[in-house]
Amino acid sequence: MDYTPTQSGFRQQPNMRQRNSSADGLEGSQLFEDTSGAAHGLQTGYSNQQAGPQAAGFTGQSILSDPMSNLAMAYGSSLASQGREMVDKNLDRFIPISKMKYYFAVDTVYVGKKLGLLVFPYMHENWEVRYQQDTPVAPRFDVNAPDLYIPAMGFITYVLVAGLALGTQNRFSPELLGVQASSAFVWLIMEVLAVLLSLYLVTANTDLTTIDLLAFSGYKYVGMIIGVVAGLLFGRPAYYLSLLWCCAAIFVFMIRTLRLKLLSDAAAEGRLVRGTRNQLRMYLTMSIAAAQPIFMYWLTYHLIR
Repeated sequence: MDYTPTQSGFRQQPNMRQRNSSADGLEGSQLFEDTSGAAHGLQTGYSNQQAGPQAAGFTGQSILSDPMSNLAMAYGSSLASQGREMVDKNLDRFIPISKMKYYFAVDTVYVGKKLGLLVFPYMHENWEVRYQQDTPVAPRFDVNAPDLYIPAMGFITYVLVAGLALGTQNRFSPELLGVQASSAFVWLIMEVLAVLLSLYLVTANTDLTTIDLLAFSGYKYVGMIIGVVAGLLFGRPAYYLSLLWCCAAIFVFMIRTLRLKLLSDAAAEGRLVRGTRNQLRMYLTMSIAAAQPIFMYWLTYHLIR
């Protein structure tokens, strides 16, 4: 460092060489970090990420367009359709679901006439089911045709009325109501199975189906409901009188309906036909009709006290 004299003393002169060297050092080094290369790398990675799903999509399209994949998919769909057809066919053998719509083809007029026929069948004359091109007409067009609407609604109403009767006696509980419903359903199934076995034993050639028997066996719930409601409103004597009337009505209804289905044409018309087979069918008809009052009393007597 050089010192030159001044008026106040000596003044320090900076070293120009050091200043120039430090300036050269600053010019040689960067003030900010160059990020252009990193940005270029990010852009490259982002383009690779965008290209990845596209490449995967092209790979999936190539797999779907593979003939072997198309063949496997077609084979799987054919197996699924065959399995569905097999299930529908086997299920239709026991429960003809395709025919269930016929038994629920009812209207308000039919329901009113059918209920009147179940309660008072004595004045009804024509009991034959009408046919149209070898097919029975829908129940809403023929009051003699069997249906499942009244038995189903009758069963549900019977369970509700049974719950009401138990509640009025302070005996209601969900478990007891479930036992009541399950026992009624089990007795109904056992009755239908017993009739089917009897028809098989007597070798009766009839067009009665399992659903027809279920419908005829379910009509007794109408009389059971009338008896229980009468007993709740007017006491036990009213229950016995109304139930007795409904039992006689269902007995006549079943005799006049089933004789056209089970007996021969001559016996159905009221003419005496001798023969072991016809006598067995007549006994079977009487037994089915006589079983209805027994079930009606068995399923309702404990509900009235």
